[in-house]
Amino acid sequence: MAQQQAIVAGGCFWCTEAVMKDVIGVSEVESGYIGGDKPDPTYKEVCTGNTGHAEGVRVTFDDAQISLEQLFDVFMGTHDPTQLNRQGNDVGTQYRSAIFPLEGQEEEARAAIARWNAEHPGQEAVTTIETGTWYPAEDYHQEYWEGEGQRNPYCQAVIPPKLMKLRRSFQKYLKADA
Repeated sequence: MAQQQAIVAGGCFWCTEAVMKDVIGVSEVESGYIGGDKPDPTYKEVCTGNTGHAEGVRVTFDDAQISLEQLFDVFMGTHDPTQLNRQGNDVGTQYRSAIFPLEGQEEEARAAIARWNAEHPGQEAVTTIETGTWYPAEDYHQEYWEGEGQRNPYCQAVIPPKLMKLRRSFQKYLKADA
């Protein structure tokens, strides 16, 4: 079991976290902020769009069960990588589509974007490759869908369609209990 991590941003981190938690080999998903210049940002600060940070998730996974390539493909296929600085009604740079490759992951990140573009002619991804320091989000954002998210009308409207997309397009990467 070789544990790896990957950091991606695909809009609201509650949504991306919910999707990644259902992927085989994923043992942990942490919501947080990355890509900006303000140290230790808060949710309230990031929501203004003035910190430069994106809402992202840091995914810990077993690469014997799912490869980095496959994980990036799930990421690209479960949000809309063609929308610049937005996902649905969430608008602003904090909701951008980005991959923050860790050491040795940049080539695979670029390949994932290239695969998306090749498989979706005329729908070019605006997903960026970026660097940044990871800052975990406040505790109440962690495992949000499993708790508060079930009662949040926004989450009820936005997360189930992403989970359905995961089930429809990436069935072979689903956990048995998902």
